[in-house]
Amino acid sequence: MPDLVFLDGRYVPRRDALVSIEDRAFLFGDGVYEVTRAVRGALVEPERHLRRLERGLSALALPYSAADAAGLIDVSYRLLAECELTGGEALVYWQVTRGVAARSHQFPAAGTTPTVYASASPFTPPHDRRGTGVSAITLPDQRWARCDLKTVNLLPNVLAKQAAVAAGAFEAILVRDGAVTEGSTTNVWGVVDGVVWTAPRTNYILPGVTREVVLELARERGVPVREEPIFAADLPRLDEIFLTGTTNDVMPVTTLDGAPVGTGRPGPVAAQLYAALAERIGMARGD
Repeated sequence: MPDLVFLDGRYVPRRDALVSIEDRAFLFGDGVYEVTRAVRGALVEPERHLRRLERGLSALALPYSAADAAGLIDVSYRLLAECELTGGEALVYWQVTRGVAARSHQFPAAGTTPTVYASASPFTPPHDRRGTGVSAITLPDQRWARCDLKTVNLLPNVLAKQAAVAAGAFEAILVRDGAVTEGSTTNVWGVVDGVVWTAPRTNYILPGVTREVVLELARERGVPVREEPIFAADLPRLDEIFLTGTTNDVMPVTTLDGAPVGTGRPGPVAAQLYAALAERIGMARGD
């Protein structure tokens, strides 16, 4: 299988794709990224991912136009074709940084060319975990105050995810000021008496694309949803907890901090919303 990536306007073998040590992503984490899914060669919700990328570019004043960003969709389709990834599932990654410049905290001189990178790789969804559910732990949310921007500054998320892995868990659910914000790599949802709760969209959570789609699907199917805080003190009383994200769809949490969630088995609301999302993704691939 060819393994090409896109870097600064060229398609090159991954092993030959090199970035300067003076790139501002390397020195400062000065960049934004997106990860989207492809099923049988079709991107899933590319316009939503593009809108979020454009929002991040604008918030960070990165000099990469909306028209240039939109071109990443065509880049993605070429990568999927060139890498022979049109027959199954894949992940597509986009990243734009402020480019290469002498190390200085202020922005480099106008005209500095952004570094633009994209790649596609095979992906197998964790369907084997969905039937039994996964475990999670809770941790304090120690990230910065602009979690709504999908930047490459991910060290707090990395540390939280590693804490989960070290505890034998799938995810770390983060708590700030007594309320659940999100997971290290996911959005978090709770169910009580058939009502779905998830944190409201603020600067403290990433506006997940899968979150947005699941909200729409729930409302279309008459599932009551409240975009209101889930308080950490209420977690033991929830009937269901589930996670959403590009790489795990709708994933039930059946154990939290070593205690069972609800019955200790995946619940009916998560199953219903996963089925709706799977149908949506199926439509994206033309089934």
